[in-house]
Amino acid sequence: MPSDTISVAANLAIVEDEIARACRDAGRDRAGVTLIAVSKTFDAAAIRPVIAAGQRVFGENRVQEAKAKWPELKEAAPGIELHLIGPLQSNKTKEAVALFDAIHSVDRPSLCEALAREFSRTARRPRLFVQLNTGEEPQKAGVIPGEADAFLAACRETYGLEISGLMCIPPVEDAPAPHFALTAKIAARNGLSELSMGMSADFAEAIAFGATHVRVGSAIFGHRGPLAR
Repeated sequence: MPSDTISVAANLAIVEDEIARACRDAGRDRAGVTLIAVSKTFDAAAIRPVIAAGQRVFGENRVQEAKAKWPELKEAAPGIELHLIGPLQSNKTKEAVALFDAIHSVDRPSLCEALAREFSRTARRPRLFVQLNTGEEPQKAGVIPGEADAFLAACRETYGLEISGLMCIPPVEDAPAPHFALTAKIAARNGLSELSMGMSADFAEAIAFGATHVRVGSAIFGHRGPLAR
């Protein structure tokens, strides 16, 4: 077995053990947490060993990058589930709906309109998550908490979109727990059961607050350089 395959298999096993431990500590069923291996910036050669190690759910940040590498990978490995975890431009909606099984970054009316138009033309229905900006950071995408209830109502009533859950990315300088707790609270009062929250450094804490999807990249693939492939 090639050394890179051994390395990522070991990394994946460690992450799986940590997820299982976090679920036990939280009194949760391991089956209730989906590990999304974040493969953004890594090329197909870096992803294949992770697939070979048994991982089937992956996350990408950009439509064009995913489109360049995933059709061939998915053809070679049936059962792959692909999640868009980065921002989605409205003019990329058609491509995103065709390629992804879930979109975690619904965050504005224009995107809702674009998704509704595309859904009227195709039978594909990726699961949709509304992205929250829990830290109300001006440079970051996402719906601020005070507007979340109204936005979710508009998604359903105005645009006819079925929303599966919420996604959040806490500010780097903040303790993540309050952001996870706030996301879970907003989800609960809006009848949403899925929570996309937690990354390599804090996914165990996210699981304690009810995360159903954790987005883990560097703990599996290693750290990215500026031109990681």
